[in-house]
Order: sequence, then C-alpha cells, then structure tokens
Amino acid sequence: MFEKYQDGEITIEQMADVHPSLYRLCDVRDEVSFRYGSIPNAESFENILDLAKEGSLDKNIGYILYCMKGIQSSFMAEQLRELGYDAVSLQGGYANWLTSAYQDDYADKQKEVEKSIQKTFHKCLFSPFAKAINEYELLQPGDKVAVCISGGKDSMLMAKLFQELKRHNKFDFELVFLVMDPGYSEVNRLVIEKNAKMMGVPITVFETEIFDAVYEIEQSPCYLCARMRRGHLYNKAKELGCNKIALGHHYDDVIETILMGMLYGAQVQTMMPKLHSSNFEGMELIRPMYLIREDDIMRWRDFNNLHFIQCACHFTDVCSSCRDDGTSASKRMEVKQLIKKLKEVNPYVEGNIFKSVYNVNLRTIIAYKDKEGNKHTFLDDYDDV
Repeated sequence: MFEKYQDGEITIEQMADVHPSLYRLCDVRDEVSFRYGSIPNAESFENILDLAKEGSLDKNIGYILYCMKGIQSSFMAEQLRELGYDAVSLQGGYANWLTSAYQDDYADKQKEVEKSIQKTFHKCLFSPFAKAINEYELLQPGDKVAVCISGGKDSMLMAKLFQELKRHNKFDFELVFLVMDPGYSEVNRLVIEKNAKMMGVPITVFETEIFDAVYEIEQSPCYLCARMRRGHLYNKAKELGCNKIALGHHYDDVIETILMGMLYGAQVQTMMPKLHSSNFEGMELIRPMYLIREDDIMRWRDFNNLHFIQCACHFTDVCSSCRDDGTSASKRMEVKQLIKKLKEVNPYVEGNIFKSVYNVNLRTIIAYKDKEGNKHTFLDDYDDV
C-alpha cells in the first residue's frame, strides 16, 4: 500500500487519502508524551519494534509511524520495512500535524472552552479548583499571581480556571499569565502562542537560555533545568509586581510524588499546596489544581479537541523527562503504572495515598525532621511515661 512513497515518508495530505481501515496510526513516542497529546485515532506504540520482531504485528495492513518531529519514526519505519512490514513515517511528525491543525478564527473555540468549564466540567474541574484555593488559603485579597504556563494541558487549563474564578469577582486579585521561553524550538514556541491565542489567554513571554546552559550537563540535567526555570519564574514574577506564582501540578502529581519519595528517595514527603520561597523574599508558590484529577483534565482536553506538546526541549526529538518539578518522567510513569495496578485490586488506593499524609502519627514514626532540619527519633522520649 505504501510502496509508492519511495522515501518512506507520507505527508498529512496524503494520509488523508488513505482509508483508516487499511493502516494503524502509531505514536512511537513514550507514553508520557502520548498522554499529553496525540493525533486523533493514534495508538501508543513505543515498543513497536519489539512487537514486530516477535511477529506480533499483522502484516496484512500498513503502519504509519510518527514521533515528535519525524526523525525517530523515520528510522523505526525503515527497520519495520526491513522486517517485511508495510510502514512509513509521517513527515514532520506530531509537531507538523499540530501546527497545521490550527485555524485562523479563534473566537468560537474560546467560547466553547469556557462553556465546557462552566457546564460540562464544572463539578470535576472548577469546583475542586475553588475548593483547593479555599481549603489551603491560596489566594488573599490584593494578591497578584503569576500564572506560570509551560504550554501543556495542565497549565493551560489552570489559566482558564483562574479566568473563570476572576469572573466570579468574590474579591480583588490580579493575574499575569507568564510564559518563560527557556530556548524553545520554533515549533514549540508557535504551539504555545497559538493555543494561548485560541483560548483567550493573554500571555506575557520572556526569554532565557536555560536549555543551552544545561545542554552539556550529564548528571540530572532535568533537575537542574527545573531549578533554574523556577528561579527565573520567581525573579520575573517579582519584577512584574507579583507576590505569588501558580504552578499546574494536580492530584495525580501529588500521590505519585508521595510514592516516589518512598520508593526512590527513602523518605516520606509530599508535594505541598503552597510554599514560601526561601530565595525570593515575600514570594510564594501555590498549586491551585491540587485536588483535580489528571483523567478529568484529559477528558476536558479531548472534549474540546485541544492539543499540546509535553516536552519543549529544543535539542532532542524524543525527550519527555523535563518536568516542572525536575523528576524523571520514566520513574513517574513507573509509579503511575504501579498505582493503576493497585487500583485494580483496591479502588480506593489513590484516595488512601493522598489521605496518608494527612494522618501522620509521630508516635508511630521511627524518626523525623523538624522545621529547622533537626532529626528526632522515637528513642528521644521513649522512656518518658
């Protein structure tokens, strides 16, 4: 079927002429990137070469592969052809499909997105957003908040939820929708700007050279990158007169962080709903999406036919490890899959993990550290009866 594409590539226009029943559209990026956004009707096939070598793929149909920019998928499609499969790579990859999907008229789309928050997803998105702000006292009258937008589904939704909260006008506060460009590729920068315009989010963009600074770093570059980005965000927000920055971490991030701390860090800790900055006096970090489930965010994204890029590293085609908190995406995905398996046995496991850090009993803890970092053990007062 794909023999006529001599170079092993197919364009978006050519793909539209092939009946969907004749091929499988395969996203060969990792599952983290696939969850953030994919082409409609695509299947996650990170391990497609392993399946092909095992003979698990049907040779009676064709395979259209895509990665971020079409580099990795082109190599994989060639390997599939050598194994006797009818396979091509989508020219330009997901980035090319994404940029070609935008329309010039954004007014209707903005209204649709806002209506979905007010109606269809009010209970699962706006209500927990407002609840977190009230329960953890994240906003005060007179606050000026820098809503930090990375361009992904979480931060873009957070921006829209803040706009909806502002419309309720319960008390006076200001918003700045802040986008830091740490060295985005032209495509990634374009996607962020187009999504912001389409959704009616008036972004303020400032540029840094963080990606260049960490390019040669071999040990934990993503952790260093996240630390540097956080510092630049604080600095720019303070320069703009803000006293708080808001990040888009959600409920699933919280419970995954709890387990990751135990399994990989040998410590009991959680991702806090708010933090005072230790380096920027008077500045505070807040996480207003603390009670929102990731599945609900993805349902909102798909309901509105929105598409985002998860990783914006300009020096790699397949990286998906750059997270706002500096943690490894592979480790986080391992924990995500672990929670999924545990949930099959116990449907309450997610809530139990979340509640566990609300119910810490120091009398049953071997040791802990106080606010000053001093270590205390149960032996300190064991004989005090």
